[in-house]
Amino acid sequence: MSDPENDKPLRSGWTTGACATAATKAACQALFGEGFPDPVGIVLPRGEAPAFALALAEAGEGWAKAGVVKDAGDDPDVTHGATIIATLRRGAPGGGVVFRAGAGVGMVTKPGLPVPPGEPAINPVPRRLMAEVVHEVALRHGQPADVEIEISVPGGERIAQATWNPRLGIVGGISILGTTGVVVPYSCSAWIHSIQRGIDVARATGLDHVVGCVGSTSEKAARALTGLPEDAVIDMGDFAGGMLKYLRHHPVPRVTIAGGFAKLSKLAAGWMDLHSKRSQVDRAWLAGHLHQLGASADLVARAGAANTALEVLELARSAGLPLGGAIAAQARQVALGVLGQAPVAVEVLVFDRKGNLVGESR
Repeated sequence: MSDPENDKPLRSGWTTGACATAATKAACQALFGEGFPDPVGIVLPRGEAPAFALALAEAGEGWAKAGVVKDAGDDPDVTHGATIIATLRRGAPGGGVVFRAGAGVGMVTKPGLPVPPGEPAINPVPRRLMAEVVHEVALRHGQPADVEIEISVPGGERIAQATWNPRLGIVGGISILGTTGVVVPYSCSAWIHSIQRGIDVARATGLDHVVGCVGSTSEKAARALTGLPEDAVIDMGDFAGGMLKYLRHHPVPRVTIAGGFAKLSKLAAGWMDLHSKRSQVDRAWLAGHLHQLGASADLVARAGAANTALEVLELARSAGLPLGGAIAAQARQVALGVLGQAPVAVEVLVFDRKGNLVGESR
């Protein structure tokens, strides 16, 4: 993977789940009398075998604690630099491996997520990896793996405010995530994962209408128009394709797509990733739409030579031409094409930078 700015190689990192597994293994070895390995090595689902330095190592009668600082590599991950701490205690005989949420790790309160309400927000793959290392250590000592694993993250409740967790009904902190254990820089897998979980929660809680928003301006404007609650908002960002492809297989009866004119003109032109580094506004294409709306040759030429999409929109407005509506209609057709036969009704709302509605497609 290369830096999108200067094409330099980027460094991969490790998920919170991988860090929690490493911390768990170190604490477990100490709990069973082996002492703290430092660094501590683990094996990830695809065979990678990273080693993690310990940032914390403490033990007492019947318990042991280890911590690992998360390194997300060159990915702009909000949990980069967080300390993932595993505190292990001897559990009740026959109880097996039990997971607890410590300070800074969220609890699930809504259905539709990979773990049920009332459980710590520790996803299935990290749970499996942690349970495996506990069973491995216990087996070496001929003892049952009756161990309580408490995962905590100092500052996790604050970090969680920059994630989707509050909207997903995960309260009190971050989630412990990861399916491969590896963070690929700029893959934006965490964002797409959040889109998918938002749809899952909407379906599980019986919502029949959600709104996928490009940003905060369109979110505020769309909620004012639709009257939808915060729970119904999917923070789509630039990942229109990611949202639509997931909805194709996990449909919600009605979806509103809301965003600014420039972003949604890219969706209307067929782009699924609306980020400025991965797709560009085609001003000649917009000028062609103006021609279809009856614009003069001079106006079409000026639109084709415009510097920005906003300039094209202003030219259309000055001529009284409903370009925003045409873009909304075309974006809706593109979205329906991605959804295929999925039973999803789609509408598109296009806003200017101030949140004023400039086009809609019911």
